[in-house]
Amino acid sequence: MELPEEEPVTNGEAEEMDREPSAEAPLREPHSYRSHCGGMVRKKAYIFDGSGKFYNKEWDLTEGRGNEFCWYHVELPKGHQKLCQSAQDLIGVLCPPLKLQDILSLVSNGPFCGYVDGALVFRVNSPGPPSSDFTFRIAARITENSVITVSLGRVPRLGFSPVGQSLLSEIPSVESPSYHRGEQRERSGIVIGEHVLEFLLTMNHSEEADNPVPKSVSNLVVHIVDTHVDHLQDVVTKLEIELDSVELQMDKGGFALKKQMLDDRRFPKMHLNLQRLLQEIAHGEQVFPRVKERCSSKQWFSSEDIASLEELIGRLRRLKENVGFIANRVTAIQAGLDSWQAEQINRKLYYLSFLSIIFLPLSIITGAMLLLALLCFSFPVLYTRIAAWHRSRVMKRSWSLNRKSFLKRTHGIGVQERRGYLRI
Repeated sequence: MELPEEEPVTNGEAEEMDREPSAEAPLREPHSYRSHCGGMVRKKAYIFDGSGKFYNKEWDLTEGRGNEFCWYHVELPKGHQKLCQSAQDLIGVLCPPLKLQDILSLVSNGPFCGYVDGALVFRVNSPGPPSSDFTFRIAARITENSVITVSLGRVPRLGFSPVGQSLLSEIPSVESPSYHRGEQRERSGIVIGEHVLEFLLTMNHSEEADNPVPKSVSNLVVHIVDTHVDHLQDVVTKLEIELDSVELQMDKGGFALKKQMLDDRRFPKMHLNLQRLLQEIAHGEQVFPRVKERCSSKQWFSSEDIASLEELIGRLRRLKENVGFIANRVTAIQAGLDSWQAEQINRKLYYLSFLSIIFLPLSIITGAMLLLALLCFSFPVLYTRIAAWHRSRVMKRSWSLNRKSFLKRTHGIGVQERRGYLRI
């Protein structure tokens, strides 16, 4: 079988082919999307049926149909990584179908609330280091049948667990066993350890199993904002407990403890963390009222959820006042430590001045004694020098006298010779 020979193409025909696009070839080549998801990025996907039930689903980023709606959550790792690395992780997880403008609106720092590509996007991202416990980042992309959220680290109570696995609904018992006639009597209920109680006391909310399952997208948005405010409240509660324990230690402690606190700069660091926390709360005060305003115009956002958002905004403002009180306490404690340090320095200076008053006369006497000892040690040398000088002077004087007497004698003999006789 012979292949048909190709006819040569002239330059003019080639130029026409370059100018006229072919109907078979596409005008723009499609991009091939590749997923580069980091190993530390965690993903959760839920689908809600709208009647109080939820199921885990695959990570396909599709929207729900009818009364169903989907929720996709990305948890970025808390570590020493740059913001561009977080953006790359989101690109690997959410692209496609999201575009670059969606990724930038979710991962950028600072507060934001607006529409991006037809979806409502809000973020409350702190500009601090990702490894800090006082750096909070939460962002959401909301449509009528799907919600995509991005958080930095784990947010307590954000997810959902099956009903019946909550520890708070169980009957507790103390950890220490009771003994009766050498035998241990077991009490009914779950034994709660001391460390578990300390952890539960720092929480201002229930567990994931106690979360009410949202029946609409508006319920889910309220749940996301509520968990973010609860997370901030947990951090504030831990700060209050830590500050109470520090005040108790300072009342019982002594010089070593206070000096260690000053050397570690504990309260300046705590004050810096409080300023970061206040900045995050201020971002929430800017964003959440705008979220409520934009959601109130949506038909699928219920009025009850609008009232819930208003209540959360008021709670955030009260939390800001509480953080301000804690900052004032930290400032007062730091001022007390500074005054204590100044008192210690003044006391040391007083002791030094007292010792200088005592040892100043002693220093004068010591100087005189040192001068006398110096004279005693240098007296033989001085005596030797003076004696040598005296001997040399005596020798010079005796030599001059002998010379004068010799000259007199020789001069007298010459005169007598001139007179013609010698004196016998």
